Amino acid sequence: MSFEVRNLVKSYGDKVVVDHLNLKMDRPGVYALLGTNGAGKTTSIRMILGMLQKDSGDVLFDGKEMQPKQMNIGYLAEERGLYPKYPIIDQLLYFARLKGVKRSEAMKRIKHWSTRLELDEYLFPPKNSKGKAPKPKLADQLSKGNQQKVQLMAALISDPEFLILDEPMSGLDPVNTDLFKEVIREEIAKDKYVIMSSHQMPTVEEFCTDITILDHGKTVLQGNLDEIKKSYGRVNLFVKCEGEIEDLIAAAGLPIVEKLPSEYHIRVTGEEQAMQFLRTLIDTNNSVIGRKITIIRFELREPSLHEIFVEKVGGNTVAEEEGANNEKE
Repeated sequence: MSFEVRNLVKSYGDKVVVDHLNLKMDRPGVYALLGTNGAGKTTSIRMILGMLQKDSGDVLFDGKEMQPKQMNIGYLAEERGLYPKYPIIDQLLYFARLKGVKRSEAMKRIKHWSTRLELDEYLFPPKNSKGKAPKPKLADQLSKGNQQKVQLMAALISDPEFLILDEPMSGLDPVNTDLFKEVIREEIAKDKYVIMSSHQMPTVEEFCTDITILDHGKTVLQGNLDEIKKSYGRVNLFVKCEGEIEDLIAAAGLPIVEKLPSEYHIRVTGEEQAMQFLRTLIDTNNSVIGRKITIIRFELREPSLHEIFVEKVGGNTVAEEEGANNEKE
């Protein structure tokens, strides 16, 4: 099976929000859809899901027009989508029913995910000393992070074959971020198709093999992430030493991208220039009396996705309105 988007277009009046988007997944895995606020990511996702009518283009699954209503799709939206004054357990049962999951099976799955996501104290709290069960927790009684966990439960409760995650780590602390990552890895291991949209570039690098970067609705970069990074070359040198080396960096004519305490991010033309500077550090340490340079870190690597992203869309960070609803990505 495969998933493909062909020439997807959406406009509001004269404003083109998504301009001929193309992407393809030939096998299960994780595809990243990236861009600044207002780039068209969420609009694209809503068209893929059939929540928003497209102006033109095709969304195909297994070579046929995708029918979201007939497929088992899990969707974790960026916006909080819970009813604030209704019990959490009732909402999860409702979402399960919408996906055709019987109540008995839904309760089993809710219990599984409640334990897995560490929500038992809110969904299945113990009875008090008098044997009385506490009142069910309402959504607005949970922290933002725990509400995000509930929304992930709602997305996974039908055991979807296709999963769309829009800013899945938003609002999470480091501990819960790691928990979400573990769950996502488990879903990937089940050979599911996953589309992820995120502003957290290290997370994207961790999970995604292929990416599309949007800027004002247009695709500005697309392809296999490893191949994209290799095309830039290994031009980022990170050096940390005991002993001052800034004068040596200047003498070598190397531009400093960023200076941190005792560490420098330097731009080089490639491995040869980096090795030449390494010899300079070693020779200086061996030949200059009274000057000791201990090399703690010397790392040459390709640019990160964060650096590539900023290069492609760094000047376009202002969120824009998307039609009459003033949607923000």
